[in-house]
Amino acid sequence: MKKINPYVYLFAMGHFAADWAQGAWPALLPYFISVCHLNYQEAGSLIFANMLLASITQPFFGYYSDKISKPWFVPAGPILCGLSLAVIPFTTNYWIIFVCSMLCGLGSAVFHPEAALMVNKISGNLKGQALGTFSVGGNTGFAIGPLVVGLFAYKYDIHGLLLFGIVNLILAALMYVKMGAILGQAKDVAAAEVKNSIFGERKNDWGAFSKLSVIIFARSLGFTICNSFIPIYWINVLGTSPATGSMALTILFALGAVITFLGGVLADRFGFIKILRSALIVMVPAMFFLTHSTDVTTATLLLLPAAYALFGCYSPIVVLGQTYLGKNVGFASGVTMGLGTTIGGIMAPLVGRAADYWGIATALQILWIAALAAAIFSFLLPRPKELE
Repeated sequence: MKKINPYVYLFAMGHFAADWAQGAWPALLPYFISVCHLNYQEAGSLIFANMLLASITQPFFGYYSDKISKPWFVPAGPILCGLSLAVIPFTTNYWIIFVCSMLCGLGSAVFHPEAALMVNKISGNLKGQALGTFSVGGNTGFAIGPLVVGLFAYKYDIHGLLLFGIVNLILAALMYVKMGAILGQAKDVAAAEVKNSIFGERKNDWGAFSKLSVIIFARSLGFTICNSFIPIYWINVLGTSPATGSMALTILFALGAVITFLGGVLADRFGFIKILRSALIVMVPAMFFLTHSTDVTTATLLLLPAAYALFGCYSPIVVLGQTYLGKNVGFASGVTMGLGTTIGGIMAPLVGRAADYWGIATALQILWIAALAAAIFSFLLPRPKELE
């Protein structure tokens, strides 16, 4: 079995550094409300500003990376994310906190497109496995960040948030030191690809990318809505405790971390289109039966196919996006990993309002409806010759 470039693991660590900071901000909201005396609207605005800046600016940074690659974006992103949290122990001023939240979103936007572009460049013909490994770093960060914040903000000392700045600075320094060797390997891989005619002349297929965009947004909707409403569904519909509801989300993300990696490996072996379609086809019944469950055991078991549906398609989506926009890999990365990951956040308030009117179970029917649309569009995607 071929092994991926070892520098992919370094980028995965950088992905962890960016996303454990991103994942920490929602967990800090109770702290801000109690200690900084914020109301719910002010607290919610912090997350909205963070996600809006992170999602909207990523395609622009990706487009800029395509025109003039800026490798220093990679270490700069985690530094900004870590700094945003390191400031929090020393202020209770709302506007300083607001700027820090935006700073974290900016750091995320700076890091992801350039990092994904470089992973693409050094991964050769193991792009699925490489992107899967890279993505596991982010998923792990989102899982660990809230746990660390919970310890420092609510059990020990808020000054422990300095750990985010220290860890991110160390990882950023390591990436910066290794950047020369990474760029050298990227050139070698590019030369080998041209010599072996793996890619030939890179082209943009905007028609295919527009079809993929429907899938990107449907997957983003499923990811965000599940992340936001699964604990509520467990509590209000299944009648469990808040702790059990949180555990359901932990199970989903734990499964997701493993499946994200496996999705990339399977895509390299069986084809990106096939794995993407299989995940989206599974998503339809998984979401349908999950949102109609009234038994906690059944619902918990359904988290496995739901996790495969949401996370198994992630690496194929990113690699297909980069392939369809061969001349604008950075821009494609910004859309698939940035705008495509957080655009579901725009729909979350609408789903919440629907839940207020008709109940949480009825509102969540959007999950399988969006999955059905995505599954249909997956059969309209052309097969890239570069990935055959």
